[in-house]
Amino acid sequence: MEAPQIDSNKILPRNDDVEGQNGQSPLEVEVIHDYSHRAQWLRAAVLGANDGLLSTSSLMMGIGAVRQDAKTMILTGIAGTVAGACSMAIGEFVSVYSQYDIEVAQMKREQEARGGGIDEDTKRKLPSPLQAAAASAGAFAVGAVVPLLAAAFVRNYRVRLGAVVAAVSVALLGFGAAGAVLGKAPPVKSCLRVVLGGWLAMGITFGLTKLIGSAGV
Repeated sequence: MEAPQIDSNKILPRNDDVEGQNGQSPLEVEVIHDYSHRAQWLRAAVLGANDGLLSTSSLMMGIGAVRQDAKTMILTGIAGTVAGACSMAIGEFVSVYSQYDIEVAQMKREQEARGGGIDEDTKRKLPSPLQAAAASAGAFAVGAVVPLLAAAFVRNYRVRLGAVVAAVSVALLGFGAAGAVLGKAPPVKSCLRVVLGGWLAMGITFGLTKLIGSAGV
């Protein structure tokens, strides 16, 4: 059986042949940027803002169940914002610093095995505990501002409660949509899930505080 003959006219040209035929420059390597690290930071910022929004609004609704004056409601929200932002910052700092120590220790072991040290480029890729703490506290505060602004300029008690719920609902829709985009999830389901969860949190806090206040505790 004869071996198949190869038509030399059908042999693909080399890169230099392509360059000569088309008059184009050699093949260029396209630089692909890795946005996964940025997406993680954005996702953490959205989650932090959502925490600040829900925590502060639920706290304000809870105190609003037993106290009708705007000053008490707003001061409660401010106290919750400061406490929540500090808690988020400290928790994120401790968490990221632990990750930082683990990664540095692993790099030192690898470099010692190779007989070298940690270079500056590698150090710049390590997570920053201070940046993580500041970002977490800032995101929490941004979310907490929404119910505070909604309640700050309304004197009527019932209208103030409605304004807080409405403002928080709109913000939850925005955070739900942002989380869906970052997580590649269906936006409608994500928004409904976040809004219903927020209503549930505010409703439970308002109802239980009202019940406990009515019991005279």
